[in-house]
Amino acid sequence: MTADPVHAELDRLSEEAAAQVIAWRRHLHRNPELSNREEGTARLVAEHLRQLGLDEVRTGIAGHGVVGVLRGTAAGGGRVAALRADTDALPVKDLCGTDFASRVVDADYPGGPFPVSHACGHDCHTAMLMGAATVLAGVRDRLPGTVLLVFQPAEEGPPVTETGGALAMVDAGAFADPVPTMAFGMHVTPYPKGYVGYRVGNQYGASVLVRITVTGRQVHGSTPWQGVDPMPAVGAVLTGIGQLYRQVSAFDPVTVTIGHVEDVGRFNIIGETVTLWGTVRCAVEGDMPAVRDRLRRLAEHSAAAYGATAEVEYLQPVPPVHNTGPWVAAALPTLRRVAGGERVTETGATLGYDDVSELVSRFGGLYVMLGVQDATLGENGLPVPEEGGRGLVTNHNPRFYADDDTLVTGVRLHAHVAYDHLAGTLLPAE
Repeated sequence: MTADPVHAELDRLSEEAAAQVIAWRRHLHRNPELSNREEGTARLVAEHLRQLGLDEVRTGIAGHGVVGVLRGTAAGGGRVAALRADTDALPVKDLCGTDFASRVVDADYPGGPFPVSHACGHDCHTAMLMGAATVLAGVRDRLPGTVLLVFQPAEEGPPVTETGGALAMVDAGAFADPVPTMAFGMHVTPYPKGYVGYRVGNQYGASVLVRITVTGRQVHGSTPWQGVDPMPAVGAVLTGIGQLYRQVSAFDPVTVTIGHVEDVGRFNIIGETVTLWGTVRCAVEGDMPAVRDRLRRLAEHSAAAYGATAEVEYLQPVPPVHNTGPWVAAALPTLRRVAGGERVTETGATLGYDDVSELVSRFGGLYVMLGVQDATLGENGLPVPEEGGRGLVTNHNPRFYADDDTLVTGVRLHAHVAYDHLAGTLLPAE
């Protein structure tokens, strides 16, 4: 319970906005756009923010980024809450089974054509923050500070020849005036509907994209001895990656995944090059230099053993999402008020990544998980499928789904966190 009447008003306005939030989410789900191509999404967001009469609506930031500035008119301490949602989709086929499933194919995207879907839930994030904008604009006269409504493109990573994402928005000056005094965001996840998960420490790991180009000498497939086949070296690299885990502490998880292999040639040609694309994840950021060095050495020496060469490039590094104890402690009363005490739970660490870390690390704040699936928590604190439900489906799976009726909880989380911070009750202890 709360004695502050603004909290009740935030809840009332959130319920009023719920149907529109679901409609936005379904529209976005039908019309997903890949990283750095979020033109229609940005247009929808900007039009809504302008209709709300915000003080400023900034567009075209780091590609298709949008920032709405809502300056409250109540007396206060001048704090600035940055609420962030990511807007891009994935090159993943949509098998969620709803009537608003995506049928979009991007034929022009580098490396495509790709089927496109919101298999990570960014459609939910965008719609929930649009709803929170509606709610907070409705209590502008009671906001003792400023809210930045941040709609960020390219969270999944732009094409390697382009820049984008949270760091690009920072570099573009999106947070220079006013400067946030906290950043907040959330990610929908396969947890029970309406549950909020938090973690003190690294919620997500450190990440970097890796490109390994193995080069041999092209020759006809009938005379391999006259050239240098890069494929055996590639096989040695892929096999050797499985031993990298033994070269760092077993108590700090690390993973190296090669998700895409590109060859140039045909069935009867030994091609010149093979390119491996992958990702390195570390639970502890300090392990990243050692893992990168070992992967580079593995690739270069494996290639040399077969008479080939290897070039290893590390691109788009992302620091871990780190929630400090004081910020979590400050936010827990708000999280429990919104979700209910029994629905706020501590989660384990994951090796996922999210470049919201660029904001949380600079401005303080925190990042939480919002459960949106048919699940319950087992005795070990982990989600298990609810009997008769749709099951548990992880993010990035073509069948990933989110419960529409839970989105209003995300709207309320954004609104309550922003208001409490501006009012001075959600601040870390000195």
